[in-house]
Amino acid sequence: MSTAMLVPIAVAFTVGLLGYAYQALKPPPPKICGSPGGPPVTSPRVKLSDGRHLAYRETGVSKEVAKHKIIIIHGFDSSKDLHLPISQELIEEFKIYFLFFDRPGYGESDPDPSRSVKSEAYDVQELADKLQIGPKFYVIGISMGAYPVYGCLKHIKDRLSGAALVVPFVHYWWPCLPANLSTESFKRLPLQDQMTFRVAHYTPWLFYWWMTQKWFPSLSILSGNMAVFCPQDMEILAKLSESPSDGQDSKSQQQSVYESLHRDIMTGYAKWEFDPMDLSNPFPQNEGSVHIWQGGEDRIIPSRINRYISEKLPWIQYHEIPEAGHLLIFESKHWETILRALLHR
Repeated sequence: MSTAMLVPIAVAFTVGLLGYAYQALKPPPPKICGSPGGPPVTSPRVKLSDGRHLAYRETGVSKEVAKHKIIIIHGFDSSKDLHLPISQELIEEFKIYFLFFDRPGYGESDPDPSRSVKSEAYDVQELADKLQIGPKFYVIGISMGAYPVYGCLKHIKDRLSGAALVVPFVHYWWPCLPANLSTESFKRLPLQDQMTFRVAHYTPWLFYWWMTQKWFPSLSILSGNMAVFCPQDMEILAKLSESPSDGQDSKSQQQSVYESLHRDIMTGYAKWEFDPMDLSNPFPQNEGSVHIWQGGEDRIIPSRINRYISEKLPWIQYHEIPEAGHLLIFESKHWETILRALLHR
């Protein structure tokens, strides 16, 4: 075959390869709720100053009579429709108003291409202002929903009455962590999770490809690797599977798996503009409190890192529940303990 014939073949091959790479790396556009061909809007929403919408759900007593107003920030692959087993008796005793919302890209809230730890904190503040719940409120972040709480403690701490981080997300590349602590904790994760978090942190532009390629397993919790759940978690999963579903679970990713799940991980493991050790006590006069709640048997979140953070920031009260795993939020006894600690001064 002559050189004259090889050149166009090579060019065509190169163009085809680049085209494949572009398609593999580029996520499809999201199906925005309320847009033509997109999912319907079925929940109340507020319009933010940048034009995005946040969907929300209110429960508990009315905000007009509430003594305590709590914003719940859901975790990974969840939504505002998360059902928490909090007794009505406890709600009435403390007169609690709960505000749940879909974080950007989840459920019926618009995606945010500029999503960051800081932007999620300001989403919380603007949602509270749009719904006129008052100048002060509590925040509770669950699992991946804890990184917005760190953002709240950094950027809107003057708006907080208190905060709780429940089975909270940890960032293995926080500068404050001793190298041996972060390395040892990271190596305890399944290899597929180590690779996933490395890609999210170092090469986020590859993340969509990594999460959709078929050669290597990506995130264990999505690939069916049940080894990440301790026996206590497995018991809770079995009980949850026996409960009838209202169909809300499928809504969390309905706009785009990239804008919900993928961007959540990339935002959490991006380089933050602050370090947890930069945080100052938001309640120097003990007018409120901050808590970390950790399951002693949690295989997803390393207790050593959360314990270390609370040791270095003694104004964060650390609570470890020895027999509990990552799914402790689905047991009512734990919620009673969490809320009584948060709301009692």
